[in-house]
Amino acid sequence: MRKVQSQFGEGALQQKLSVGDLHFLADAYVSNGGADTGPTPHEYLGAALAACTSMTLKMYAGRKAMNLENAVVTVNIERLNDVEIFQRDIELYGNLTAQEKDRLIEIANKCPIHKALMGEIQIKTQLVN
Repeated sequence: MRKVQSQFGEGALQQKLSVGDLHFLADAYVSNGGADTGPTPHEYLGAALAACTSMTLKMYAGRKAMNLENAVVTVNIERLNDVEIFQRDIELYGNLTAQEKDRLIEIANKCPIHKALMGEIQIKTQLVN
């Protein structure tokens, strides 16, 4: 995996992010002191789950020759009593049987980001300069 790097951007809270040669922004909502020039960190977390889910579904359906034309995955994250609640809604399009749809929902729960979020996570922090 390529490393992800963040550094200060313009304004109060904007961050310039890079992954290899890809560059993008993160920010906070105006109501939280940012300028809303990019997704928030939580929105990136939701995007990671949504993208991983739909990629996993596309790969699986392709291997199993299912007629999956599109998978639209919507993720919303809310915090309640110090618990992050991920609401993931999946829309499956194509000529699919009920059994295939059930199997695809099972497969959605096996995407690597889903597994990472549900498993034990360790964050090791070190000062490098």
